[in-house]
Amino acid sequence: MGRYLVTGCAGFIGSHLTETLLARGDEVVGVDAFTDYYERESKERNIAGAREHGGFSIVETDLAEAELPPLLDGVDGVFHLAAQPGVRASWGFGFDVYVHNNVRATQRLFETASAAQIRVAFASSSSVYGDAERYPTRESDLRLPVSPYGITKMTCEELARVYGRSFGLSVVALRYFTVYGPRQRPDMAFARIVRALITDSPFLVLGTGHQSRDFTYVSDAVAATIAAFERGTGGAYNVGGGSETTLLEAIQLLERRSGKKLDARFAAAAEGDVRRTAADTTRLREATAWVPTIALADGLAAQFDDAMAHV
Repeated sequence: MGRYLVTGCAGFIGSHLTETLLARGDEVVGVDAFTDYYERESKERNIAGAREHGGFSIVETDLAEAELPPLLDGVDGVFHLAAQPGVRASWGFGFDVYVHNNVRATQRLFETASAAQIRVAFASSSSVYGDAERYPTRESDLRLPVSPYGITKMTCEELARVYGRSFGLSVVALRYFTVYGPRQRPDMAFARIVRALITDSPFLVLGTGHQSRDFTYVSDAVAATIAAFERGTGGAYNVGGGSETTLLEAIQLLERRSGKKLDARFAAAAEGDVRRTAADTTRLREATAWVPTIALADGLAAQFDDAMAHV
């Protein structure tokens, strides 16, 4: 059993990670700022089960401003998932929030973890690749982000590198490829499609719908995160579900599960959205023996059924 700090514990992936650690007997100190990116009520639902567990405690604070050494006191490792998410909101004046919540918060956490010699696993993103130079994309391929959000994630990776080089910080970066499943953030495509199907509302497709993603079920992402923390040698690891699918194909899977036809309407593609993602996960598999286990059809069914149970 260990004692771990999980930042962003009330978020989508963070809440699943928290529950997984608690279920195996670990203690979790959760941190969340409960920002207004989406409603607090959803985040409170995410951690309702954890709050009932004796091994869980939570601190509501802003990592970019808080006194961090007390948070790391007595922990065996840090899972840093707290961040300002989303590509589209990162343009314009919104970028200030991304710098505060992603870059500044992460730099301060790395500084504190370095001084305490505590290992960190942190959430990066496939957004660092932009429109990648090849598919499937390897960790050694060029990082050419096409959004300010992607720039902040690449900056955090560089901070990890220099803190490792200069101060011996032990850190692994998880480059998540489009994670989905129960509790998915309400602004993400699958959550909005599910909501539209349940409420018989229209859904706006940005672009042609032929853009593809390497979708990763949340339990696979959590397993990869723990595996990389415990057995990874450092650096970045791609975390992809191995189920590259177009948005239109995913819509068809959800239509079959719901028994309804989605009222899909089309508009121009959003700035910063890439045309394709596909992860080469060889490095993670060879380092940890991790493999994804949930097929897209099964994962989408679980996400839809969970949403129906909370209507």
